[in-house]
Amino acid sequence: MADLAPIAYFPKDVVRTPVPDWPHKELLYETIENGRIAIITINRPERMNSSDPGMGARWADAWTRFADTDEQWVAIITGAGDRAFSAGQDLKIRNELEAAAGAGAYRPARVARPVTPIGDKLNCWKPTIAAINGFAIAGGWSTAQNTTFRIAAEHAEMNIAEARWNQGAGFVAYVSRLMSMGHALEVCIMGDRRISAQRAYEIGFVNKVVPKERLMEEAIDWANTILNMAPRSVRNFNQLINQCFNMTVPQAQAFASALEYNLGGMEDSKEGPAAFAEKRRPVFKNR
Repeated sequence: MADLAPIAYFPKDVVRTPVPDWPHKELLYETIENGRIAIITINRPERMNSSDPGMGARWADAWTRFADTDEQWVAIITGAGDRAFSAGQDLKIRNELEAAAGAGAYRPARVARPVTPIGDKLNCWKPTIAAINGFAIAGGWSTAQNTTFRIAAEHAEMNIAEARWNQGAGFVAYVSRLMSMGHALEVCIMGDRRISAQRAYEIGFVNKVVPKERLMEEAIDWANTILNMAPRSVRNFNQLINQCFNMTVPQAQAFASALEYNLGGMEDSKEGPAAFAEKRRPVFKNR
């Protein structure tokens, strides 16, 4: 049986179920709410939950499992402990790899991530929530950026630090979708300055800021609210907002119309109006 993720301030009344065949210790996977919500925890707290060279492959496994498991409708991403969500790339290991490369240039392996809302492998639009429990730096910012919603503990601090160390950060190509260009340039170029959770909320990166003792409770509350929504409609909205960003109005209207058409004939499309008429909560099945 896999270990339970070491998540700080996890609600005691929530039943956690570890995935028995999950192979990774540095990225843990469990479920709650009868398997409907996945909890994915970055588990390298002794290194501020930074990413070693194997983390990309672990994320690919996690995203693939989430995408392929029909009963899981939403995922919460967090970090072990309460110091760091993720400090990004483990630069100590990167330094060792650069030294080993000698005169040649070190090139990290690229791993396709099939579930990120922004990227070239779009095959899943299930919503995800980042529960930012501390530092979200560089690649940690990127992980949070690629979720649908971001909830931060009051003590969390964030920035994109790559310019400080002459590192690349291709994910910043999409950061201006979440905030103004001036704010995007601020977090990209001012690598020595971390922004507070409140500042991240003010510039549009974070959806909500809560005391750290309430972080997971709040994230689970958001996830449960999503579970009450019709899953296909939720995924349509997630896809529309992301993919229509750079479309013309006619293109976006046509795309939206095509997605809406596909709701027709679903059992859930009949269940919604029936529940409204009968003054009860609908029971959606994604069918």
